Amino acid sequence: MSFTTVIFDFGGVITASPFEAFNRLEEERGLPRDFVRRVNARDPDGNAWAKFERAEIDAAAFDRAFADEARALGHDLEGEAVLAVLAGAVRPAMVAALDTLKAKDFTIGCITNNVPSGKGAGMARSDGAAAEIAAIMARFDHVVESSKVGVRKPDPAIYRMMCEALDVAASDCVYLDDLGINCKPAAMLGMHAIKVTSGEQALADLSAALEMPLP
Repeated sequence: MSFTTVIFDFGGVITASPFEAFNRLEEERGLPRDFVRRVNARDPDGNAWAKFERAEIDAAAFDRAFADEARALGHDLEGEAVLAVLAGAVRPAMVAALDTLKAKDFTIGCITNNVPSGKGAGMARSDGAAAEIAAIMARFDHVVESSKVGVRKPDPAIYRMMCEALDVAASDCVYLDDLGINCKPAAMLGMHAIKVTSGEQALADLSAALEMPLP
């Protein structure tokens, strides 16, 4: 199959997975491993995290609501501590792949679930990191941010927004995300979905799908 468009998730694909940072935070605080994920898995469309990604609450309200949800599961953890470690390190090979795709005339997009916190779409905590993320975001032909459009993955509407903005059919697209729950609706719409477990695996699978070498 010939694809014309590649759509990327940001955190966990272009950058290292935030779950790695969450695990370090949990270890530092003496919390059970994957506790943050467990908090965010309860009422996944209506909890503090979901509301923040849709910009229905601000950072202060998220801080309080997340702490309440964590306490209900038996541990103390404020939302601000989670936000402080949210932005992952950039994967240079993935950025190089973006440049290769652009040079080969592929259309590239980014669909990211993010929150109105930090600096810019990548939720960076410093001006330097924000500038680096902004330079990466500028490579995309279109970016859809959950906190700006009020819709978050895995809602199929957010994938349709991207296809409409790029004027492409879902079947023309490859989609990469580190969460299977977000890959599922993309595949159901007709995209070729790749679940990302590492930068190396993502590039290998994308290279195979596009039948071309990637760095």
